[in-house]
Amino acid sequence: MHEISLAEGILAIIERQRREGDFGCVKSVQLEIGQLAGVEVEALLFGMKAVFRDTVADGAEIELISVGGQAFCFDCESQVPLAKRGEACPGCGGYRLHVNDGDQMRVKSLEVE
Repeated sequence: MHEISLAEGILAIIERQRREGDFGCVKSVQLEIGQLAGVEVEALLFGMKAVFRDTVADGAEIELISVGGQAFCFDCESQVPLAKRGEACPGCGGYRLHVNDGDQMRVKSLEVE
């Protein structure tokens, strides 16, 4: 389950921000997760709850923002929405696609005290 590693990475980002910003605790974490990022959201939320226990982020509210997948199709030379890797271009049916959005996960913001 790589979601535990992702949760640990999120906590590392929070701890780094705490060293730089000197705050007491985290009230909320806003995450952007791309539709093509390969993240199991429920497993990530479970992992964050476990990893955040007894840390500066213990009890923080988690807000998730979903980012849709996008790809460039080399066959029809168009930017197209893509719901799942390996799918054909919705415009021309071609498979020569380059994903250019929706495959990332990032901490967008923290609300702290």
